[in-house]
Amino acid sequence: MGGRGKSRTQRKHFRQSRENVWKRSKPDPSSQDPESTDNPNSSWTPFATQNSAFDEYYIEQGIVQPEDWDAFVAVLRSPLPASFRINACSQFSADLRSQLENDFVQTLQAEVVEGDDPEAIRPLPWYPENLAWHSNFSRMQLRKNQTLERFHEFLKLENEIGNITRQEAVSMVPPLFLNVQPDHFVLDMCAAPGSKTFQLLEIIHQSTKAGSLPDGMVIANDLDVQRCNLLIHQTKRMCTANLIVTNHEAQNFPGCRLVRNHESLEPEQHISQLSLDCILCDVPCSGDGTLRKAPDLWRKWNTGRGNGLHSLQVLITMRGLSLLKVGGRMVYSTCSMNPIENEAVVAEVLRRCGGSVELVDVSNECPKLLRRPGLKRWKVCDRSLWLSSYKDVPMNRRSAVFPSMFPSGKNYQDLVDSNQKMDMGDDTDKGVCENSEDGNQATENPMTDKLTEEVSELPLERCMRIVPHDQNTGAFFIAVLQKVSPLPAIHIPEKTKNVIDKQHGEPENQDLEDSKVSQVDSLENTHEEALKEVNVIDNKPDKEDLEASPSGEEGNVIDNKPDKEDLEGDAEEVQNLPKTDSIVKTTSRKRKLQIQGKWRGVDPVFFFKDEDTINSIKDFYGIDESFPFNGHLVTRNQDVGHVKRIYYVSKSVKDVLELNFSVGQQLKIASLGLKMFERQASREGSSAPCAFRISSEGLPLILPYITKRILRASPVDFKHLLQYKTIKFADFVDAEFGKMAENLTLGYCIIVLCKGKREASESIQVDESTIAIGCWKGRGSLNVMVTAMDCRELLERLLVRFDAENGSSMHENMPSNTNAVDEVQSTHDIDDSEAPEGPNS
Repeated sequence: MGGRGKSRTQRKHFRQSRENVWKRSKPDPSSQDPESTDNPNSSWTPFATQNSAFDEYYIEQGIVQPEDWDAFVAVLRSPLPASFRINACSQFSADLRSQLENDFVQTLQAEVVEGDDPEAIRPLPWYPENLAWHSNFSRMQLRKNQTLERFHEFLKLENEIGNITRQEAVSMVPPLFLNVQPDHFVLDMCAAPGSKTFQLLEIIHQSTKAGSLPDGMVIANDLDVQRCNLLIHQTKRMCTANLIVTNHEAQNFPGCRLVRNHESLEPEQHISQLSLDCILCDVPCSGDGTLRKAPDLWRKWNTGRGNGLHSLQVLITMRGLSLLKVGGRMVYSTCSMNPIENEAVVAEVLRRCGGSVELVDVSNECPKLLRRPGLKRWKVCDRSLWLSSYKDVPMNRRSAVFPSMFPSGKNYQDLVDSNQKMDMGDDTDKGVCENSEDGNQATENPMTDKLTEEVSELPLERCMRIVPHDQNTGAFFIAVLQKVSPLPAIHIPEKTKNVIDKQHGEPENQDLEDSKVSQVDSLENTHEEALKEVNVIDNKPDKEDLEASPSGEEGNVIDNKPDKEDLEGDAEEVQNLPKTDSIVKTTSRKRKLQIQGKWRGVDPVFFFKDEDTINSIKDFYGIDESFPFNGHLVTRNQDVGHVKRIYYVSKSVKDVLELNFSVGQQLKIASLGLKMFERQASREGSSAPCAFRISSEGLPLILPYITKRILRASPVDFKHLLQYKTIKFADFVDAEFGKMAENLTLGYCIIVLCKGKREASESIQVDESTIAIGCWKGRGSLNVMVTAMDCRELLERLLVRFDAENGSSMHENMPSNTNAVDEVQSTHDIDDSEAPEGPNS
């Protein structure tokens, strides 16, 4: 529900026009070997993967041991192998896993190159139930190697359908440490393009039975509208009623809090604030952990990229913690290796929270995942100047380099006082910056001064850093935080408070903790962080220095989120990403609109309460009264006569939506709910008794409650429907089924697949394994209301499944070559006039 993604043609042109991660070099005609055309990889060369500043920086930071450096950079300069994850909630998840284990593992083995991983594809050992897989082939190899075409087509089709998600392996890690349960309320603060959001939804839905919904939900947020559209496109494959997509700056995400006994709180409304059990805080970062899939980053890399994002990362993390329940868990993550964006941010957050937040030791969780402990010491490099402590920072750079970037987090005066207490005499002045008249540092480079190097006293070794050469992946940083008590409050002078209220427009009816946190954040923004926020804009590199190559799903761009996932399915969905100056902008205008409940460019959300329409739907499909309708239907159009789509939301989403109305629509909702009903009329001009059909997305949820307009088809007739899309009633192999279909009134109906021969007396039983499709009953034929891609997928899965289970059950009743087949094939285009105005997509 929300904006649509690009058309297939647009996505194709975008994919063709964008730069590829591995560029084709221009061949030299004079030196080209005529026989080299037989080698598909002969003319493909990588980007230059050298950057002396990168090497100097990370050698000095010591993120790997000196003896590991050569292996580290060798892997970092090689293409990233493709990886993907099976959707655990898919009907065919077991079939897909079996196909990988018993088919592709063997057939792809011949493509293994000597010296590479001995297995062409293999399950990731640290991911549960063999649902995540690593291939030994890069995306370019998959595209260009003809012998891999079948595997590549498999990945593209299953990704588009939603049965798998093409995602970088390390990007799958953060959700595993959130400990999400089916009843949890989860926030993904910087969610686009949505692979980790999809993963969170899988976890919530995994134990759900047919016709039911989990008690929890996911709120997926992103700053940029275009990236929200990408997020919607990605997550709609999940077909979930437990998702809200919002469009906010993460550091200003609304709390939606009501005072208790608020008069606008509905009697049945059970929540009075947006209180979250788990938060994924995958913040904007410099993205140098994605060099293997975005090698153009090598030439763009500089230390200013990470330094310029440090303050924003702290603000986003603090806002997330303010929204987190006491006892809740937050995962902070980046696809950067830079300690300024990683350990320094975690350390600053722990200092600000004053014991109310703990860094969790997760060394015993996910034991097969190879990870390295966080650093306790690091330096800051500013414009090629190495700084070991804040007292080394030149005066003219103190608006760009902050105490929070250093291990101790101490400002200049704190460091001076500390040195005086330690009574170290003149030795303590060795690394102190003595500024010349122009403000530049006059003393020796503190890089050589080992005495002033700081070591953090916080348990930062509990963080984890994933490096490429440990398990042939990208790089990633993860820290798990747990909120053990309300965040501390800081006294705010009245004058400052008035400034804060004018700048941020915070609602007055917030509960105690949220008020305290807002004061903390606002105080810091107004005083100590004011210069920092200015610096995020003023000292940030140009857009071309901040953006990574748009290759893959998450072309690490710094705007709202430099994502790490590898949606190759992929480049087709990547939108033109926004400019980086949108990271930090004035929010007063948005705050005003937020209080008014009006969001420019976003359709409002309305509860659908038209009893006549609802009753006609219930009566037409015989929907059981136990299916909850009241308060669960929403639209984006208040005019009932013009409503084209009706969406269904879970109870958790319903509660949040009611809360949002009560607080003046603070949430800017880009999408929510599951498309359940869609207005439909026949092309032949005849009106169906019910104006709405059931969408393919909503059918699995409502199917167990439907008692009318549902028929059971034999495997062969079901197969014919998928193959030919339109079949005359007289041409069904099972004549009785054809008569039953013909006797239905005009309109939408549901065809359920029998697992064997159809028995007339057998009742329709629905469970998680039930396969059903929607059809349109016309005057002379039955027309399938399923996309061609879905039909293809169902045919492939059913042929494999039923041939394996029942021998030739899908073929034993196939008509002969003489009459029936020709008749069935001849109906393909006969009754298009009877079909509705387009299949459900």
